[in-house]
Amino acid sequence: MISLEFIPHYKLSGLDAEEKIKLILKSVKQNRIVLIQGRLNREEEAELIKQTMKSINDNFTGIEPAIFYPEIKKEGSILTYLREKLINLFLADRQGLTLIGPASIVKEIRQDPDKLQLYIDLELKKSKSKKSKSSNLSKKSKRK
Repeated sequence: MISLEFIPHYKLSGLDAEEKIKLILKSVKQNRIVLIQGRLNREEEAELIKQTMKSINDNFTGIEPAIFYPEIKKEGSILTYLREKLINLFLADRQGLTLIGPASIVKEIRQDPDKLQLYIDLELKKSKSKKSKSSNLSKKSKRK
């Protein structure tokens, strides 16, 4: 089963960078795909990668992050452009989405200005569980 955890902006806004990263990594290490309202700042992103690299082991192979940030379109009227710039000014880091998943499940994230596509490898888990079942069966047959 795949679990998706949504973290609203207000839940992270009162935390410092270290607390945010601990919260995110805790969920990702539990094989959850984390969807964050808004985005991390550059320093937080760098620290997330740094902490991830320190945490890599046999059970945790890393993360696949993606930040989806809608671009302001320069086409249309000047009024529309200015309105979007003003909204950007007030919302700041609340705009957009951040997606972070465990590298063992998330195989690829494709982005373009209008969409974000997440490719998940479900076969990996199925083949591991089949392999462990077959090895258990062979151990039982050897005992007989």
